[in-house]
Amino acid sequence: MMTNVYVDLNVLQTVPSSNINRDDTGAPKTALYGGVSRSRVSSQSWKHAIRSSFKDSGVNTGTRTKDAAQMLADKLMALDASMDEKTAWAKVDAVFKAASIKLDKNNETGALLLVSPGQIEKLAQYVIDHDELDKKEVKKVLKSDNSLDLALFGRMVADNPELNVEGSAQVAHAISTHEVVPEFDYYTALDDLQPDDATGAAMLGTVEFNSATLYRYANLNVNELVHNLGSQDAVAGAADFIKAFILSMPTGKQNSFANKTLPSYVMVTIRTDTPVNLVSAFEDAVNSTNGYVQASIEKLEEEYKATLGFVADPSLTVVLANKKYQSKLDDQVDDLSNLLSKVTDALTKVVQDENTND
Repeated sequence: MMTNVYVDLNVLQTVPSSNINRDDTGAPKTALYGGVSRSRVSSQSWKHAIRSSFKDSGVNTGTRTKDAAQMLADKLMALDASMDEKTAWAKVDAVFKAASIKLDKNNETGALLLVSPGQIEKLAQYVIDHDELDKKEVKKVLKSDNSLDLALFGRMVADNPELNVEGSAQVAHAISTHEVVPEFDYYTALDDLQPDDATGAAMLGTVEFNSATLYRYANLNVNELVHNLGSQDAVAGAADFIKAFILSMPTGKQNSFANKTLPSYVMVTIRTDTPVNLVSAFEDAVNSTNGYVQASIEKLEEEYKATLGFVADPSLTVVLANKKYQSKLDDQVDDLSNLLSKVTDALTKVVQDENTND
């Protein structure tokens, strides 16, 4: 059996006036923690940003859609030019029945279904090669060739739990390390064709925003990622995930606030016992009139050291920090490339020669 391996990602990132993740009223999401209101960015929002980053970087990414049947029909006709639309849809219907996934009158699934390009390709080829469908083989295809986002974030299929994929990554809601007070931008817009003797705005409104130093956390179950992707792809996938988590940002109100920043501090640990979210470092909110980042770094590293009384020392702890901030941890790197190299080397040693079928 492969030894348990978990990667913890701890990020501190300052975001200026912004509204990157809104609630149902259009206000920035918040959370009450440690008795004070914090800025919050949901995990779903950041996972969407990560998937978008994968697509922009050319990483193998799946499609979450109700139109998986249409994707399969299109692929069947693309692979077999002699197949007409009626024949293709008859075969698609048979495939989805074999997979125990219901299609409605519009040939859509009842819920969003995440499928990888490889799954659609192989499923279409299997259908072309076989006049009779084997339910086990259809389900096997739908459980193989996972895209990275599918392997990381998983898939739930209500119609057929056999097709579920256990996600290997967990992403926490990001919260500010300090209290936030909501602010409001009062804005107006003028009509360009308004006569010179007219006064007043053509429209006016308000938008709520805040600024914050966010603590962001995610973890990765390397064993599960190996199970979902295989050893070689898992190591590369872990590096892609770490990079995307560090550099991505949700895009809410970006055109209004242009708030795209980079992290000020990153700490990555590799553990063999349990993942550890260090958010309790900020249960007592940071108080400062001279910036929050340095004080947040100090609190985070103090919490990291305190947790070592409860869990084993990580096999690797590496820090990347903006040079104007001070870290007291020993293993520091100068750039993201070196951080990814250290993590990749460590993970390669762990997963090499492992039989993922054990």
